Amino acid sequence: MYGTTDAYPHGEDIIFYLTVYNEALSQPAEPADLDVEGLLKGAYLYQHATGGDVTARIMASGIALPWAIKAQEILAADYGVAADVWSVTSWNELARDAVETEKWNLNNPGEYARMPYITAKLMDTSTVTVAVSDYMRAVPDQIARWVPGPWQSLGTDGFGFADTRAAARRKFQVDAESIVVSVLQSLAQRGTVTPETVREAFNRFRIDDPTAVSGLPQEGGDA
Repeated sequence: MYGTTDAYPHGEDIIFYLTVYNEALSQPAEPADLDVEGLLKGAYLYQHATGGDVTARIMASGIALPWAIKAQEILAADYGVAADVWSVTSWNELARDAVETEKWNLNNPGEYARMPYITAKLMDTSTVTVAVSDYMRAVPDQIARWVPGPWQSLGTDGFGFADTRAAARRKFQVDAESIVVSVLQSLAQRGTVTPETVREAFNRFRIDDPTAVSGLPQEGGDA
């Protein structure tokens, strides 16, 4: 039981869970202007794009957030792409909200249609979105239909072994360099960057090779 309110006079049943990884990493700090509503509803803008004339959007959850931030830096510095980074606290909550919104619209014909939370948050731009998580792609893909603009997801589908976590991320292509190539590929499909740019990035980062990884500085190494 957790606390008492008028709605829950005998206390509210709440389950807390903790995900533990076998890697010593520090998560990024909380933003100074944290969007608390977005955090609770499932997604908030963690870091605005820096530099670049071409826009993109990276949505990342949990352990994938540091790789999204690193990808943002590479895209701005080396490819002139300004990619906003969104922290997704719950793909499921965003999907539930969207489904409930559609259900309300269906059952209230003639009323002013409601908009899913994630659509309203992202409607100002229909740029390309690359979603990345440590889960299967099916998890972020839950919200794909409600996100404006082209969508591409990266996830840990399949099965494989690796001697390090960095190699595992490269195996599943969810690391920073893979995000960079995915963003560039999505932009190339819109004609915003050239196919040659995508090929250059692919060859440079060798995202198909689990032995060609750089990772991020770690505190204490693998645990």
